[in-house]
Amino acid sequence: MGNFGIARERIRWLTGIVCFILVLFGFRLIDIQAVQAQTYAQRASNEMSRTSIMPAPRGAITDIHGFEFARSVSALNVVVDQTLVKDPDKAAQIAAPILSMSIADVKNQITGTRRWYMVARNVTPARWNALNAAFAKYNQSLPREQMSKRIFGFFAERGYIREYPSGKAVASLVGFVRQSGVGASGIESSMNSIITGTDGKYMYANGYGAQIPGSQQELITAKTGTSVRLTIDRDVQWVASQAILAAVKKSHALSGTVIVMDPKTGAILAHATAPTFDPNNTENVSLAAMRNPSVQDVYEPGSTGKVITLAAGIEEKKISPSTVFTVPYSLRVSNALFKDHEKHQTERLTTTGILAISSNTGAIQVGAKLSNNVLYDYLRKFGIGSNTGSGLAGESNGSLPEVSSWSGTTAPTVAFGQGYSVTAMQATSVFATIANNGIRVSPTVIAGTSDASGNFTPSAPREKVRAVSAETATKLRLMMESVVTANGTAPEAAIAGYRV
Repeated sequence: MGNFGIARERIRWLTGIVCFILVLFGFRLIDIQAVQAQTYAQRASNEMSRTSIMPAPRGAITDIHGFEFARSVSALNVVVDQTLVKDPDKAAQIAAPILSMSIADVKNQITGTRRWYMVARNVTPARWNALNAAFAKYNQSLPREQMSKRIFGFFAERGYIREYPSGKAVASLVGFVRQSGVGASGIESSMNSIITGTDGKYMYANGYGAQIPGSQQELITAKTGTSVRLTIDRDVQWVASQAILAAVKKSHALSGTVIVMDPKTGAILAHATAPTFDPNNTENVSLAAMRNPSVQDVYEPGSTGKVITLAAGIEEKKISPSTVFTVPYSLRVSNALFKDHEKHQTERLTTTGILAISSNTGAIQVGAKLSNNVLYDYLRKFGIGSNTGSGLAGESNGSLPEVSSWSGTTAPTVAFGQGYSVTAMQATSVFATIANNGIRVSPTVIAGTSDASGNFTPSAPREKVRAVSAETATKLRLMMESVVTANGTAPEAAIAGYRV
């Protein structure tokens, strides 16, 4: 075979090899475009698209007239696809000062294999734009051989921050929300399950580690949380908050609480405590400052508890406002010596007089006319030892020992308001019961709720309990006025032109 034959043979072999390769490519093309077309299309779609959470805003908390005490305001959350960050050291150096974070924290959050990770919450649009601009400037400065180090993978997702327009004036009542979005105290906590919205989900096109504008496709619609309308009147609340702050400061007290209640409906019109905190800035606030003392702290009612003892005595017709007692400074009962708060000679006092000077020994004598069971039952009728159901977070029941456990000194102790404990809300309810002609209406701060469309659902009517008759309540109101007379224990509480 000559050289020409050898060359022709080689051409045939090369042609055969090329044809064989083309046939293989053909089969592969058919496999890709026909057999596995859907699989590869889905894979390409997955590479080019991302799904993300669409946060839902919390419902608002308003006063009785609709003024917002708490509302959700749009903000941005910065998230990262860690697999797209090729130079975490440089990315952290750029992002940290803009996000007000340490370089170490940022690097830790952007390093790894997670496709979605939260870097910073509640970032303003200005900061997000500054971050994008800084990354773009750095990327443009890289020479061509270092293009692989360009910074991609940071995204902004819509979020919400909580805003409290009335600030400190409603802090203990409304509470605040943690950075995680969960209510931490107040109404934000007690009603968290309905105020919290339901997050949605959306899909977007991803190009080189950045969201392509206009590519969002909603998968699950976010649902706004339920709004809560309180019984609070903003104007009354503001006056109450200023008054309690001034009173605590003037008296050098550790704390104070003021509650304004409508006796007929149980609606709390104002609820303020001091000291307080700013719910818009809780970073350095102690847990103690976030407590709501009106329902979480308990104390022995003392003199205010005598009202229940006298109400029971009058209702049971054991005494009247004019019944006269011999009232000594000290009185021994069951080998225990009880005393009045100020030393005095033995006096002849009416029941009204006993209340006016808040005599312990006088109240003990009134209580002695009642059996333990009867006195206990009246305490329960006035709500002692029971949660008021006010709607406030962490409310205590107070304490009232079972009558079966009473000793010989329990009844006289209970008669003048010791030996059991109440919250400020329970104490308020006691006096509201007297003001409401003897009917106790359980207090509440919740007027109702509104869905995202604004449809309002009022709260269920409050529980009503007849504690004493209207006649007894009327007598008690007149007797209580004696406390602010010149001979009473609180003449400074008298207000000209008003019955107190």
